[in-house]
Amino acid sequence: MKMIFKTTMVASVAALSLGLAGCDSAAENEMEDDIEAMEDNRDEMVDNMEDSGEISEDTADAMDDQTDAMEENMEAEVEEMTDGDAM
Repeated sequence: MKMIFKTTMVASVAALSLGLAGCDSAAENEMEDDIEAMEDNRDEMVDNMEDSGEISEDTADAMDDQTDAMEENMEAEVEEMTDGDAM
């Protein structure tokens, strides 16, 4: 199950990267909103998996930490790419 989440997030980062070429700050905000929505969706899936007994609390905590790290990395990439476009 972790592989599916990781693959989804990597694909999302790639799509965001391609979509950022020549973007303005409104597009940057939209990308950050999309990242937040992906984080919320993944958090909900992890919570559901934990509630159903599919994963343990420790596994859910580890997945939540991974989600937070991915979100931070994706937002940093958006920031870096949009800063480069502004120059």
